[in-house]
Amino acid sequence: MHPNPLFRSEDRALLEGLLDEIGFGMVFLTTPDGPRVAHTPLLSMGDGRVRFHLSRGNALTPHLAGARALITVNGPHGYVSPRWYAERDTVPTWDYVALEMEGTVEPMPGAELEAFLHAVIAKFEGRLGGEQWLASESSEATWSRLFRGIGGFEMQVENWRPTLKLSQKKAGAEHAAIVAGISQAGNPELARWMRQVAA
Repeated sequence: MHPNPLFRSEDRALLEGLLDEIGFGMVFLTTPDGPRVAHTPLLSMGDGRVRFHLSRGNALTPHLAGARALITVNGPHGYVSPRWYAERDTVPTWDYVALEMEGTVEPMPGAELEAFLHAVIAKFEGRLGGEQWLASESSEATWSRLFRGIGGFEMQVENWRPTLKLSQKKAGAEHAAIVAGISQAGNPELARWMRQVAA
């Protein structure tokens, strides 16, 4: 988390929205073999619980039950050029949206893992538009074989640590110029967040 309090937020709806929008993150844990990270889809339950799944062969899987872990979600980010500033006697920076969540992880029972998988499939298939692939198209043999190869987990998030570094130190026309520059540079999602947070 960035140390500047200007870049923080206590707006849980905003943070839940980021988690839902991105839907993917990294789980960090220190294991007996050293620090490890896993990349996985994430599903917020809307009440401070975040669910995910990992391969049973993942280095984190045997160590997660009861452990305190860190999940990070990276949102839009991009280079900020001094050419967009009123005063160019400065240096470039990087604007970004990120969320750290810390809490205790517990395994999910099989039935909850099954429900989680169906929810993730429905969510991301729905975002593609058109005819959706359905889990029922997977044969029982295929589904069962792959299901046995994963473990489901749930983190009860105790600490939400966002960084919304979106050129808040600049105001008015200068902030608008940075947003326009970011957008013209091909980063409309970061520009959208800059407008949303500055509003």
